[in-house]
Amino acid sequence: MPLQTVQHPRSRKVDLDAVGIAISEGYSLVHWNLNPPEIIEYAIKLGEGHFTNKGALRVLTGQYTGRSPKDKFFVEEPSSKDKIWWGEINQPTSQELFDHMYERARFHLSLREHLFVMDLFCGTDPKYRMPVRIVSEAAYHAIFAWNMFIRPTSEELEVHEPEWTVLAAPTLIADPHKDGTKTGTFIGIDMAKKLIIIVGTRYSGEVKKGIFSVMNYQLPEKGVLPMHCSANIGPNGNTTVFFGLSGTGKTTLSADASRTLIGDDEHGWSDDGIFNFEGGCYAKVINLTPENEPEIYATTQMYGTILENVRLRHEDRSPDFESTRFTQNTRASYPIHFISNASETGIGGHPENVVFLTADAFGVLPPISKLTPAQAQYHFISGYTAKVAGTERGVTEPQATFSACFGAPFMPLHPTVYAEMLAEKIEKHGSNVWLINTGWNGQGERMPLKYTRRMVNAAIDGELDHTEFTVEPHFGLQIPVSIDGVPDELLNPIHSWESEAAYQAKANELAAAFEENFAQFADRADDDVKAAGPKVTIR
Repeated sequence: MPLQTVQHPRSRKVDLDAVGIAISEGYSLVHWNLNPPEIIEYAIKLGEGHFTNKGALRVLTGQYTGRSPKDKFFVEEPSSKDKIWWGEINQPTSQELFDHMYERARFHLSLREHLFVMDLFCGTDPKYRMPVRIVSEAAYHAIFAWNMFIRPTSEELEVHEPEWTVLAAPTLIADPHKDGTKTGTFIGIDMAKKLIIIVGTRYSGEVKKGIFSVMNYQLPEKGVLPMHCSANIGPNGNTTVFFGLSGTGKTTLSADASRTLIGDDEHGWSDDGIFNFEGGCYAKVINLTPENEPEIYATTQMYGTILENVRLRHEDRSPDFESTRFTQNTRASYPIHFISNASETGIGGHPENVVFLTADAFGVLPPISKLTPAQAQYHFISGYTAKVAGTERGVTEPQATFSACFGAPFMPLHPTVYAEMLAEKIEKHGSNVWLINTGWNGQGERMPLKYTRRMVNAAIDGELDHTEFTVEPHFGLQIPVSIDGVPDELLNPIHSWESEAAYQAKANELAAAFEENFAQFADRADDDVKAAGPKVTIR
């Protein structure tokens, strides 16, 4: 049976032969830009998922329930070779290996029974949005892409010219001995060919983060700072961005019913303000409850939402958000308009407040502190949080974790490039910068969410503009003396320790970890930024 095309809105300018998938070569039925119900019908028909009791689509991603960073590579080619910050995160691969895996993926996809193509945009601001095309053998990837990216109009689809294409072949397993890959999974990005290949993993986050990596590479040259952050707008029009690694509360704190949600994960900061890269949200749902996160919980009860690796109860197929049977990294993907207070445009003004979120498990960092411009660069480059016992196999004690710019796996350029851009924009627009610790105190008790929300609101609503601050000795952080609605003793972490000596010892331990991590960036950081780091008083 020759390759067929189902008639749906599609580009009349660029066909699949642009990426080597020619009609004469395969036997597939190509589905162009199906609507969500159609895609979901195929996902069910092809055995990719099941309906929950409320109509959401539950899918299991198999062996990989998260990203595979050690299997992600950038082609070492002339146009990008001298720009990319090479290392363990941005790993190089040869043009020969990429081309070989491209040929395998192209041939594999040409022979699939079904092929799903989605033409979309990345970026809500028309000045900076990037047209993308997602091609996958999985219907599940198509509905994920529809949820997560910007959806064109029918008129825009007819003239859509993808700048970047993603080829996803999850059932194609690489052979390290024959193909030269590290494992059966290969994620390759070729900046010159503007092509991403995903082989050997069904995890949909690779699709989203691959495009995010590209935006992080391209936008700085246009004067736009790409940010791994959530963002919202207050009743008075004041914009706030929230940086933070997984588990620090980035999605939770931005989804405030009293504020308008711009987006929960990826944004750009241009000369005009900020804009969302995405048209949806990809929220962690482990231990999700309607009481703590009602807006996010409501989306999990809607048709069109994807629940990834969430256990369903046998008796009624309702989601069990407490279960870690498949992974702790359970996720929900849904279009942003499923959040009732979401922005219709995905665009906001220049941030009046920039919030860095961390979950410090050492009981050292205060729950809220104000940063100087130099401290802002230092903590942005550091990107600190902590792993706690029980969250990963082998983790029995708190471990300091650093991810530059709060998103190192997606930052192809050197972290100081992004940090300097952030500093320039903060200075130009007079943004306040806050460090919010959603983690633990010296007694091992986590800061209650209601107090964190109160502190965040006090900061971004201007309540702290004229309050009294005290300076923490090790990190030099400015701590507010009091905040209405928060017990005073919670504001300074030293008050939660049994002795000052114990606090000093742990503070030195964390300061030393910061110092050791920052050494890799010191050669390209300004002296005032290096001086803004914590001081180790006992060695």
